[in-house]
Amino acid sequence: MPTTPLPCAIGLMLGLVFLVAGAQAAAPGVVKAEFVFQKAPFARCHASTIAETADGLVAAWFAGKGEGHPSVGIWLSRHDGKAWGPPVEVANGAQPDGKRFPCWNPVLFQPEAARRGARRPRLQLFYKVGPSPRAWWGVLKTSGDGGKTWSEPRRLPDGIVGPVKNKPVQLADGSILCGSSTEHAGWRVHFELTPDLGKTWQRIGPIHDGKTFAAIQPTILVHPDNKLQILCRTKQCVVSQSWSADGGKSWGAMTDTGLPNPCSGIDAVTLRDGRHLLVYNHVGRLKLLGKWVRPRTPINVAVSADGRAWQAAAVLETMLGEFSYPAVIQTADGLVHITYTWQRLRIKHVVLDPAKLRLRPMPDGTWPQ
Repeated sequence: MPTTPLPCAIGLMLGLVFLVAGAQAAAPGVVKAEFVFQKAPFARCHASTIAETADGLVAAWFAGKGEGHPSVGIWLSRHDGKAWGPPVEVANGAQPDGKRFPCWNPVLFQPEAARRGARRPRLQLFYKVGPSPRAWWGVLKTSGDGGKTWSEPRRLPDGIVGPVKNKPVQLADGSILCGSSTEHAGWRVHFELTPDLGKTWQRIGPIHDGKTFAAIQPTILVHPDNKLQILCRTKQCVVSQSWSADGGKSWGAMTDTGLPNPCSGIDAVTLRDGRHLLVYNHVGRLKLLGKWVRPRTPINVAVSADGRAWQAAAVLETMLGEFSYPAVIQTADGLVHITYTWQRLRIKHVVLDPAKLRLRPMPDGTWPQ
């Protein structure tokens, strides 16, 4: 969502807060940190997503004159194993009647074959089009060549927007479960299930009333015995959670994880070793010079063995500014890839080796000094 620049004095105080905290950007386990692009033909960018295909990594984001402007489209870059290619616009909000709406929140997802030996399905690109999050609609494009070329856009059925920010998960039966949410009647989380790669859909929820927790943009973690967990962004400035014991058909009450967050996007992934890795801004609301602010810095990585007790793992950014809306995946080689908004000017790409992260306890949700 849009943010208001902090006054200089508040920005200076924030800088002192994070300097005193002594956070280290060059944390153990960080293999690489780079920009996806240095120069681009757009002014502002946000809300990146990343996926691994048979041809390498693909990242996408929305960009244009500024969030919500009709010029905003979906841009994409492909990694050839050595470097990221130049950004290319692959979708926009142009309508048949000539009107153009902004695009929002792309989500790349590479489904696996439903059965062993079957051909891998096409890469999916979900995104939203519309004047605002309260009135947008979902669109899907697919690619059979790792993101080089794309199908014509297909609007999703009414009431279905696809994964609202974070990647879906593919269940044991091959169906795809998307975490989604709405903002037009309070912030509420729901799910969208497709058994056939996006041809037909079932809507589950909303799973809460939006009052105790005004929550959106769930990220899904996978646990043994058909259990799922979601972590969500909330207006309460904490990361909330809910659990399902039946593969996402029903969900328990939403509760507080004990982790702070400034009402900004998060993402998480279940690693192949069974642990869970979360990327988020570990800071809540701060009152500085008599004003409440929600800084989107620093940006942090935490790890949990059970999804309940989280340990500090890394700090990726500590400068003043906005570092937000992460996306995270684990690739076939075991490395973790993260992309996030860097000052709304670029997209940052960070690679972690999860085996080399130095984990530290966070008593009462406090980041270790």
